[in-house]
Amino acid sequence: MANELTLVFEISRPIPMTCADGTGIEKGAILKLADPMTASAAAALNDIVGGVCAEEKIASDGKVKVGVYRRGIFKATASGSITVGDPLVVSGPTANNLIQTAGVNAEQIIGISLETATNAETFLFELNPTVMQLA
Repeated sequence: MANELTLVFEISRPIPMTCADGTGIEKGAILKLADPMTASAAAALNDIVGGVCAEEKIASDGKVKVGVYRRGIFKATASGSITVGDPLVVSGPTANNLIQTAGVNAEQIIGISLETATNAETFLFELNPTVMQLA
């Protein structure tokens, strides 16, 4: 998988979320949250962020739970310019890239940038999924 997130500092342990048995999810993938506490790979701008996949989920392996990080310091890939302190969202359509929230309806925050980065550069950010109603 390209641009997977890499755990640098574990702030809290992963929690189990429901996932589809027939779905494969790579370790380090950003996950979309759906009801009831169900995770799948995120790929679109404004996906509700569930967290980051803590383990490889092999398609049709019989498992319907996957470990998900909701907090931690991760290394990610920038899509465009990011400044330290920027709130971040999933870039979409490129999976696992992050962008700053300026110029987008940034209601589905994945976390806060801990470093400044340019396009395609890796940087550290604090994972802390947050939803805000801005409109």
